[in-house]
Amino acid sequence: MLDRRSATEPAAREAGDVVRRARRAPIRHHRRLVAGLVLAVVAAFAARVLLGDYTVTIPDFFRILGGEQIPGATYIVMESKLPRAVLAVLVGIAFGIGGAIFQTTLRNPLASPDIVGVSLGASAAAVSAVALAGWTGWSVSLAAVGGALAVALAVRSIAGDHGGFRLILAGIGLAAAMQSVIQYVFTRVDEWDVQLVLRWLTGSVNGVAWSTIGVLAAVLAVLLPATAWAARSLRVTELGDDTARGLGVGTGRTDLLMLLGTLLVAVGVAAAGPVAFVAFLAGPIARALNRGRTTLLAAGLVGAVIVLVGDYAGAYAFADLNLPVGVVTGAFGAPFLLWLLARGPLNGHRGRRAA
Repeated sequence: MLDRRSATEPAAREAGDVVRRARRAPIRHHRRLVAGLVLAVVAAFAARVLLGDYTVTIPDFFRILGGEQIPGATYIVMESKLPRAVLAVLVGIAFGIGGAIFQTTLRNPLASPDIVGVSLGASAAAVSAVALAGWTGWSVSLAAVGGALAVALAVRSIAGDHGGFRLILAGIGLAAAMQSVIQYVFTRVDEWDVQLVLRWLTGSVNGVAWSTIGVLAAVLAVLLPATAWAARSLRVTELGDDTARGLGVGTGRTDLLMLLGTLLVAVGVAAAGPVAFVAFLAGPIARALNRGRTTLLAAGLVGAVIVLVGDYAGAYAFADLNLPVGVVTGAFGAPFLLWLLARGPLNGHRGRRAA
């Protein structure tokens, strides 16, 4: 009896070691991925602030941050380059995490705020507030948040408990309606408001005041921890509503997560306009880099890289042109959407059945 037990103990220990290594491998890969994406964000941030048509050295940059006045450089860094870079990071994180929440919770890569009308709802509300009501400042941003929430609630109500493609089709229909509202309102815009309205149509991180960036940072400081708490059951939610309920995760947690995702996208649009396809691209890219596993943190970092690189490309890649970041991201997001549609079934990640 003792001989048999002593013979099986090494095999049991070896099997246990294999299981532990298998569990630790995804965690180690995720940590390396996050570290690599943080470095990518830092590199893109540095390039956006230091390079371009007016280069700034690293010592001068830190001298400017310390309060020293360098003729020309201080104004360019503190009033143009740095606020654009900071806003790009914050907006990219908000769009990336918000889009990943939509796609993961609804188990469909097409279920992005760009596709289901949430971003356009915010834009339509903001444009209407500017052109029809004559609002300015924070009231327009609040109108954008309200528009995003209204569209999200409408899509959810129309889809009911079916979700899946019915929710996406309802979102596409409402997005078309919001686009029609925007086009109508644009015909009523005063010539002095055209540039402001265009910002709400394409998305741009240019010309945003530090006060707006501070408010966005404060809001994200509340929303991101709440999202991290609500996302603890995200992998269970991916299995479907019935399975999630069977494992003790009710629909209330899913609805809360969707609300937080909507708010993240809404405040991003309120700060920079609907930067096209960032919410759509960040989640699938992060998932592919993480070997098919959902990761909201990586999605946020990917979103930050996309907005930073897109803003830099829009400012410097084309001679005699200064394109808003939304134009650049839209140019790359549209082919990705076509590729996603052409590659096969879209009823869930890895062929899972949509609820």
